[in-house]
Amino acid sequence: MPTSAAGSKPRRHAAGRRRTAAFTLIELLVVMAIIALATAGVGLALRDTRQATLDREAERLAALFEAARAQSRASGTPVRWRLSETGFAFDGAEPGSLPDHWTADIQVLGVVANGQRVSALLLGPEPIIAAQQVLLTDPQVPARSVLVATDGLRPFSVTATP
Repeated sequence: MPTSAAGSKPRRHAAGRRRTAAFTLIELLVVMAIIALATAGVGLALRDTRQATLDREAERLAALFEAARAQSRASGTPVRWRLSETGFAFDGAEPGSLPDHWTADIQVLGVVANGQRVSALLLGPEPIIAAQQVLLTDPQVPARSVLVATDGLRPFSVTATP
């Protein structure tokens, strides 16, 4: 029979086992606070900025230009890229093979081929094309623009303009 007198030692349970320790409420709250801070930090680090969106759209356009060039060379038919009301179009490409819209709010400031403003870029079928470039910007970040360009020999690449 257990006693509750002052100074008495706690009794062990039957079979000589001690009572198992558990986490306190404070310890659990501290762990939850650490997890919440880590989650918030990751969320802020992964936030997509408008500048990153502009860079991603420029890389996407450069990849589409190279895909259109490859398709044009493989088929032997000219492929032209031009702006349209809904985005852009690849005239001469197989229907449905290339996208025709931006995935973000992007504006084209200029399309240049051989140093002159043009309404469309010729992407093939010749392996060497004219030097061409497209200047892109995001209306929400008007101070920054990105240039998608080729010298006619190398693939299209993206460079930020000052």
